[in-house]
Amino acid sequence: MEVGMSTQNILHMNSGVGDKSYAHNSFFQKKAIIKAKPILEESMTRLYYNILPKCLKVADLGCSSGPNTLEVISNIINIVDTTSSNLNLSLPDFQFYLNDLFESDFNTVFKSLPQFYKTLEGKKGNKIGPCFINATPGTFYKRLFPTSSMHFFHCSYSLHWLSQAPEEFIDADGGEALERDGIYLRSTSPRAMQKAYLRQFQRDLKAFLKSRSEELVPGGEMVLTFIGRQNNTSEIRATWDLLGFALNDMLSENLIEKETLKSFNIPNYDPSMEEVKEIIEEEGSFILHRVETIWMGWHGNMMNNEEGANGNKLDENMTGEFIAKYIRAVTEPLLKAHFGQRIMDELFLRFKDKVAQLLRDIQILEFPNFIVSLIKNA
Repeated sequence: MEVGMSTQNILHMNSGVGDKSYAHNSFFQKKAIIKAKPILEESMTRLYYNILPKCLKVADLGCSSGPNTLEVISNIINIVDTTSSNLNLSLPDFQFYLNDLFESDFNTVFKSLPQFYKTLEGKKGNKIGPCFINATPGTFYKRLFPTSSMHFFHCSYSLHWLSQAPEEFIDADGGEALERDGIYLRSTSPRAMQKAYLRQFQRDLKAFLKSRSEELVPGGEMVLTFIGRQNNTSEIRATWDLLGFALNDMLSENLIEKETLKSFNIPNYDPSMEEVKEIIEEEGSFILHRVETIWMGWHGNMMNNEEGANGNKLDENMTGEFIAKYIRAVTEPLLKAHFGQRIMDELFLRFKDKVAQLLRDIQILEFPNFIVSLIKNA
């Protein structure tokens, strides 16, 4: 992404259901949803007991496309079904809103709805009432819904994406003001660059919290899952380092231009838990009810702890290919908008090789995920 450019038109996952699509390469995100399910269950059960809505209104923010989107909806329906049975009540109507940026592939989700409804009816029968699923495109760093109209928000693996590159990178004439040392924030980046990313994350998360607090009813809740970094360290995800190294190799071979690479920036920030807590406290709209940290490998502990279907341990090349497909599904639209389609295959082939080499050198590549449960302040 070019420095100063908004993410709204280019930050989306690979569309469709093909081999390079997000729908086909989102196992990693699915594992995070599974890990967060106990907190989702606790939060949704408490919300339902306290409010008992006739129509439960829920939004999945940054939903993207593919099976994970409807997995969250299915989990919430099951939680409310159990809670209603315990209270000897009939199920409420359900109104789900799927939110992501304007270029996201909502059509793939919509095409899967007939089968979703059929499966839901097969499991719940006449017990399930009306269930409405709609799209609400737009940035979640601004208002999306009417005041006091929503009961619950879910957001997983989205809030580390910034609304734009840090404002400090832009001078009065629209050029680059702050010196950078790569396509993304690194542990060795200048202190000024690290502070610029943190300030942008603070601005964005506060805007997100303020908007959601205005949209939630009293007692409304949220469950948010962040990709983070260890507390009190500057360690950053190595995926972006490796992608930057692959681009630098291509620059040295004259496959891309120096100015094109220099102007590229990944609008992403992995916060520490202390930073997340501090922002929530400063913004003041929510009570931080529960926080959990879970560790995930780059591969999302794929296929039962790196074992293939035949029970054999996956080697570094197979794991590297898996990770490269996932990163491509997430970043290709962003990279393609800046560098063009022609280098994509070569770029991710090089990236795969660098991942495989790093796995041979380090073997274990993990980072923390923060699952946060919030209740709207009275």
